Amino acid sequence: MQTTEITMTWIDEVVRKMSNKMDWVSDKSQDKIPYTTLNGIHDDRSSSNPSGSDADGICWWTNGFWGGMLWQMYHATGESKYREYAERTENKLDEAFEQFYGLHHDVGFMWLPTSVANYKLTGNLQSRKRALLAAQLLAGRYNPVGEFIRAWNDLPEEDTRGWAIIDCMFNIPLLYWASEETGDPRFAQIATKHADTVMNSFVRPDGSVHHIVEFDPFHGGVVQTYGGQGYADGSSWTRGQTWGLYGFMMSYNHTGKVEYLYTAKRIAHYFMASIPEDGIVPVDFRQPMEPAYQDATAAAIAACGLIEIARAVDEGEKDMYLRTAIRLLKTLDEQSTDWSHDCDCFLQNGSAAYHHLQHHQSIIYGDYYFMEAILKLKDQDLYFW
Repeated sequence: MQTTEITMTWIDEVVRKMSNKMDWVSDKSQDKIPYTTLNGIHDDRSSSNPSGSDADGICWWTNGFWGGMLWQMYHATGESKYREYAERTENKLDEAFEQFYGLHHDVGFMWLPTSVANYKLTGNLQSRKRALLAAQLLAGRYNPVGEFIRAWNDLPEEDTRGWAIIDCMFNIPLLYWASEETGDPRFAQIATKHADTVMNSFVRPDGSVHHIVEFDPFHGGVVQTYGGQGYADGSSWTRGQTWGLYGFMMSYNHTGKVEYLYTAKRIAHYFMASIPEDGIVPVDFRQPMEPAYQDATAAAIAACGLIEIARAVDEGEKDMYLRTAIRLLKTLDEQSTDWSHDCDCFLQNGSAAYHHLQHHQSIIYGDYYFMEAILKLKDQDLYFW
């Protein structure tokens, strides 16, 4: 990735700060699977169960990201402790298979950064088995009539049999991997059918995306859309834009289908045009001016996707995407990072959803994607998507 000497100096400094922080945080949290921080200290989703639901404990959808950070560090540094800690995380996730009922479409988020990463780096056959089991679970959620992967299990007072969400674009790489690994085309066929449905039913003409689309699970066809974690139906939840932006690049990388690259670029152009002048990404591009909720995690994920686009396009286009990614990451480093010992996470100002009570908090996938993006700029990232 071509960058200026000044930018490389900044990247190297961020890598140094990130490595220093991961050195002590990994030792401190080696037996945890964190989601956020409580008074600056990593929580633990491998043992806590805040709402009494399987899905909020070991089956929590973000439980692969800590392992992903550890594997990225092992790949970048070769330090054996990161492999050891990552394998502990992966072993703990076996309980999620046992519980089963708390699992849904987010098995890709859980086992791509853990088992697929482990198998890619070490050839661990137990990891391969876990990843293939997760792929079977994901493939089993495919609705052939509507050609979509069902998102969630039944919610209280909600019939979600026809619901699909933009986030699943990050889960279907598990299916592409399974086809590549086994030679069985069924997994990739399901992934491309779902990606085509998302491309045609989620992405609006201006490049913005819906978060949730409900299909008729018996006859196919769109029933309605929902605002989901954004401000409202028809608005523009920023992390949803990035699930689409980077997600379609993942499908393009696996298939070479140029329509996926074009779709990723269309979403990217909308995203880039919507970034405020100060470079701080809000929770929703169409939210009210006040309260000024922001979501640093969306900026980090967008940066990853923009760098992937820069890797794929002709030389004349690269700079536009790369420059925006670096701007987003520099803004995060300047305004939304904590490199001290006061907080176990380093990326701050994340917001899970617009209408949640808590905003501007540490969220583990913010740390993960910030790390991945910075390592991409040095061509040192481990790509398992």
